[in-house]
Amino acid sequence: MKISSCIVCRIGLWSGIILVVLLLLLTGLRFCRDEPVVYADPVEHFKYGSTGGDRVMGFPKRVFRALPEICGQYLPGKGYASLGMIFEPGHDLPVGMSQRRHMGIDRTFLNCAVCHTSTVRVKADAKPMLVVGMGANTFNLMAFEKFINSCMRDVKFSAEYLVPVIQAQAIQEQGVELSLLDRYVVYPVAITLMRDRVTSLMHRMRFIDAQPDWGPGRVDTFNSAKALFNFSIEQLPHEELLGTADFPTIWNQGKKTSMQLHWDGNNNYVEERNLNAAFGTGATPPSLDHAAMTRIQVWNASATAPAFGKSFPIDPVKVQHGATIYKEYCAACHGASGTDFSGAYVGKVTPLKEIGTDPNRLNSFTPMLAENLGTPYAGTAYRFTHFRKTWGYANAPLDGLWLRAPYLHNGSVPTLWDLLQPVNQRPAHFYRGNDLYDPVKLGFVADVAKDGDKSYFAYDTDKPGNSKAGHTGKAYGTELPDEDKWALIEYLKTF
Repeated sequence: MKISSCIVCRIGLWSGIILVVLLLLLTGLRFCRDEPVVYADPVEHFKYGSTGGDRVMGFPKRVFRALPEICGQYLPGKGYASLGMIFEPGHDLPVGMSQRRHMGIDRTFLNCAVCHTSTVRVKADAKPMLVVGMGANTFNLMAFEKFINSCMRDVKFSAEYLVPVIQAQAIQEQGVELSLLDRYVVYPVAITLMRDRVTSLMHRMRFIDAQPDWGPGRVDTFNSAKALFNFSIEQLPHEELLGTADFPTIWNQGKKTSMQLHWDGNNNYVEERNLNAAFGTGATPPSLDHAAMTRIQVWNASATAPAFGKSFPIDPVKVQHGATIYKEYCAACHGASGTDFSGAYVGKVTPLKEIGTDPNRLNSFTPMLAENLGTPYAGTAYRFTHFRKTWGYANAPLDGLWLRAPYLHNGSVPTLWDLLQPVNQRPAHFYRGNDLYDPVKLGFVADVAKDGDKSYFAYDTDKPGNSKAGHTGKAYGTELPDEDKWALIEYLKTF
């Protein structure tokens, strides 16, 4: 009997050990995975693929999707679409949000497309055309950041309120309830960690509370970088604290190698520009997905803008006349054409005293920041070595010009027609965020405050950082007869 009992005890012990090992293996399989959702098509990968920010900064996907339900009072309308984010059929996340299975949970965070994708309507009742690579003219990043921050501080951002919403989503979409582990451990812990992490980040980003609203299509890139480097915002000179500028287009990067990039020309190395952009989406050096970034760089090296002529007619007679005017007034700074970027001053910086545009974006980038930007990848082949302080704004090629409106680096001039007027004749107030296109003046409709239940952002050129000044005078074509201006605009439609 004693021997039999001993055998039973040993069998029980080994069974227990095997059970524990199996549980550890199963737990390890779940919580040790790091698997981004990958797309075979490079454009889909750009729109929804991870750049690595979702590893460290990633929101639990189900929590992110539940926020509009529990914090809807902080949104201007219904859901994330009210912030100008774009939803495509078949996707439960907006364009510019990636998905990655990391540490046992599906995570999502911003990627490059959130700032470089938008929509265009050729007429009021037309289906919006998604354009990948243009500035995100409808997306209000500041409003997004303030929504997330407000929700983190709300009493409803807790497992008590969120888990039932997440549970309801799981039942509705998959027909299954959350597991007990998810309901009572995983999501409560994830919610707490998300609140702490985002609250800490938004404290660093507190400079936005002292700035005028950016409005859709704009960002303060380099003050955000200072926040990530934990600069003491209160101790920075006042003139540095406002650097709002438009989201740029990112087509034809291969042709722009060695040009001075960013609005102020502070870097002349395309790869660094792209890595710095990923840094802005939370993809810090330890988390950056270099394979994903390589795919994006291969794609945008030759990506091109959709042709204006595929959506609207072009007058060939006016084009011929406009080409002559362009060659005389514009080609030296902006390239021989929309595909030929050769020109004596293309990709070079024009001093501020000459160009005369709003100085704030230029002032926001400082020698100290340039020095700090050399530290994130220190000790690796990816270290930034090309950032420099400049004293003006860079002359960019004009590929896809029709989709770059509003114009100037701060988006202070709504149409190309307005840009060709003397400063005092440019609109002092207009509306941003509309994707309805004006093919005559070459820009988005800017004189409509509201369309149904959607309100557009009132842009005031008298506010700091929003000046419409500059790029004016005889050398810039603002003194041309109207006939010549219209011909020039017609030619620029071919870019």
